[in-house]
Amino acid sequence: MAESTGAFVAPASLMGTGDLGLIIERATGSVLVINTTQHSVLGRIEGLGDLSHASVVYSRDGRYGYVFGRDGGLSKVDLLTGALVNRVVQSGNSIGGAISQDGRYVAVSNYEPGGVKVFDSETLALVVEVPAVYVGKDGGPERSKTVGLVDAPGNRFIFSLFDAGQIWTLDMAEPTPQIHRLEAGEAPYDALITPDGRYYIAGLFGEDGLSMLDLWHPESGVIEILPGYGKGEQKLPVYKMPHLEGWAVADGRSFFPAVGHHQVLVAAMDDWSLLEKIDVQGQPVFVMASPDNRQIWVSFAHPRNDVIQVIDSETLEVIKTLEPGKAVLHMEFTPRGEEVWVSARDSNRVTVFSTRTLEPVNVLEAEKPSGIFFTSRAQTLGL
Repeated sequence: MAESTGAFVAPASLMGTGDLGLIIERATGSVLVINTTQHSVLGRIEGLGDLSHASVVYSRDGRYGYVFGRDGGLSKVDLLTGALVNRVVQSGNSIGGAISQDGRYVAVSNYEPGGVKVFDSETLALVVEVPAVYVGKDGGPERSKTVGLVDAPGNRFIFSLFDAGQIWTLDMAEPTPQIHRLEAGEAPYDALITPDGRYYIAGLFGEDGLSMLDLWHPESGVIEILPGYGKGEQKLPVYKMPHLEGWAVADGRSFFPAVGHHQVLVAAMDDWSLLEKIDVQGQPVFVMASPDNRQIWVSFAHPRNDVIQVIDSETLEVIKTLEPGKAVLHMEFTPRGEEVWVSARDSNRVTVFSTRTLEPVNVLEAEKPSGIFFTSRAQTLGL
């Protein structure tokens, strides 16, 4: 088992960042800088605040990671020097963020106060603030939690308003940022953008279905897809909301976690019709495709969150059940998909699995690890 240390191991010579990444240590407000090729921990960066629901995006060159903390903290870290470059506390409660297509702007999605703030990626100076204000039931102004923030082509950010049931687009390409508001389904809780950047899809907690916006034709408005996918079935308690950002596209089909059901949903990408429901061992949280689209890896919510199940994308059958440790929280594929790293919070470890053999090849120690984010995300829309 590889041990993590507090001291940062500076590279002995010039190096790139293509095989580096960050692992969130949620209980200690720190991140581990790791090397995926060597299965090594370069060191720990501390002082990042509350990382209980943290995520990371990267600068275009993969050198800097922008860490979004639950306490509203936005931290910029240097993966090559192991330094905390800058940190701002920009809200009372935040829930992730995104970096613009050109790398100039970093946006943060906030619960409290509800809205989105956009910062200069170099200096972390505030560029624009977008309060998520909508007309409430009594006719007066109210402020909504914002969720599902992603970057989109055209230097846009797209996000959803949980309380308002709306989807907003923020165009940063114009001299003055432009906001467009569209009505969506009830209580969007998370969202994704398809790999080609065309479709923005928000999961709905208030109803069985999803809201979709075609960014090529936004004038068509938001449409509902997979309506009533749980109709006639008894819903189960939801202990942890699914994460749509880790959705899967494989073989012309999309794979979604079902809310309140022990199922992975399979939909056709041409007309978004429901094709199949795959029964799994618990309520899915992350449903992720390997880079070659051959496998779908699924993690689960409490209380059955100590396992991972692997689905064959062609046969739609569960082919392997793995036990990486207690309280599995996140998975991340290496850029070309030969391995997947899996964090187990309550076992204080990250296990590296071979996607060919489905067997563990290494284990790294970490303090209450959660999110795993590799620098290959710097070149991917929506991540």
